[in-house]
Amino acid sequence: MRAGQKFGVCFLLFFCLITPALADSARIAQVKTVVGDAFITRNGERHPAKPGDALYQSDVVTTGSSSAIGFTFIDNTVFSEGPDSELALEQFHFDANAAKGDLLADMRKGSLTVVSGEITHTSPEAMKIKTPTSVLGVRGTTFAVRVY
Repeated sequence: MRAGQKFGVCFLLFFCLITPALADSARIAQVKTVVGDAFITRNGERHPAKPGDALYQSDVVTTGSSSAIGFTFIDNTVFSEGPDSELALEQFHFDANAAKGDLLADMRKGSLTVVSGEITHTSPEAMKIKTPTSVLGVRGTTFAVRVY
């Protein structure tokens, strides 16, 4: 093998090894529980959700009529969606070293229960849940919302 070919093979091997790590670094949450039919829509593609699945910014999480899904963000915020729900994960940033970040989710329909994590501990104004009629500013607590 010539030097150029060796470099190409090494670069390809490095790229294949590093790509999964880079993709996982954008993970903002992980699915913990699924009851019934729940789905993750990412880049226009809808996939059944299952425990262990990663969630990313811009994902939309939906549930069926007798279904529920629970997921935990990397700051330990916990979301639980009830039946017939649709939630868009619009924005999430978290710096674990500074324990600061922000979260914006759009609750389009259904029900959501939230237990806030580290984001609201250091920046009480940093978490917001949009609904069709209002924006909820979360100040570090547990709450539930239902959108009809």
